Amino acid sequence: MTLDIARQVLQTEADAIKNLIDNLDGGFERAVEMVTACTGRVIWTGMGKSGIICRKLAATMSSTGTPAFFLHPAEAIHGDLGMVTESDLVVAISNSGATDEILRLLEILRRLGIRLIAMSSHPDSPLAKAADVHLDLGVRNEACPLNLAPTASTTASLALGDALALTVSARKGFREEDFARFHPGGKLGKKFLKVRDLMHVGDEMPAVAAGTAMKDVIYEMSRKGLGLATVLDDDGSLLGVITDGDLRRLMERDPDPLARSAEEVMHKGGACIAADELATAALKRLEEKRITSLMVCDGSGKVAGVLHVHDLWGVGLF
Repeated sequence: MTLDIARQVLQTEADAIKNLIDNLDGGFERAVEMVTACTGRVIWTGMGKSGIICRKLAATMSSTGTPAFFLHPAEAIHGDLGMVTESDLVVAISNSGATDEILRLLEILRRLGIRLIAMSSHPDSPLAKAADVHLDLGVRNEACPLNLAPTASTTASLALGDALALTVSARKGFREEDFARFHPGGKLGKKFLKVRDLMHVGDEMPAVAAGTAMKDVIYEMSRKGLGLATVLDDDGSLLGVITDGDLRRLMERDPDPLARSAEEVMHKGGACIAADELATAALKRLEEKRITSLMVCDGSGKVAGVLHVHDLWGVGLF
């Protein structure tokens, strides 16, 4: 009995989404065109459970390149309409298409000349008839055994709203780089961090000239604490790198190591990466080469910074 009810709920909601797939038409295309052309914000509004869905859809649009926010219809008619401008677009969700608060808001939107996309399951409803575009949710029965609690209708609203938001995002050419700008925190933000966001630059970067005495090289390495020093020419191009390992080997073989210059001790070249590479790509390269640091170089070989494995640890990429 318990599993039967659960299966029926899931089946009803799955059918609601499948019906949307089968019934997509020119109305959806017109809605995409309206949102894509909108020069203001997309304002989502709905009461009760539909309002909760609208909050989520406004967040999805905002994070995928379309400025959007949620407007509570009851609060709107008590002052919050001041947030709405003539360049905005409203998307209203009401399964019945006859929610009182939405219809009261609708009268004001008409006077302001605000364009309206409506989502409901009743194409003949007041909301549907007043909208510039109506998107039929097509839900005739809720998944609730009593056919009362909004379930299949809210699932269909969420799915159709996601389809609208992501189709618009694709139409606008929204890229990974754009997504990263809107998600600087959490796991998503870490995934899109660039090398330039983490590298050591300026006085934090250990750098010496080819003729620098080893006592000064050691001081520079100790002061910067990255376990290496870059050896640069007069133009800032990379000549080589001196690591802690190079120092140990120098001490073992040379009776007077401090008499050497940086150029004599360095190993030529060094593992480089571009500043606009993803931090995850830097981590992969460090692991493949079994090293702890990468030089950040531009196309001409000039060193812009240094990235250490600890910098990646610090942001939780491991």
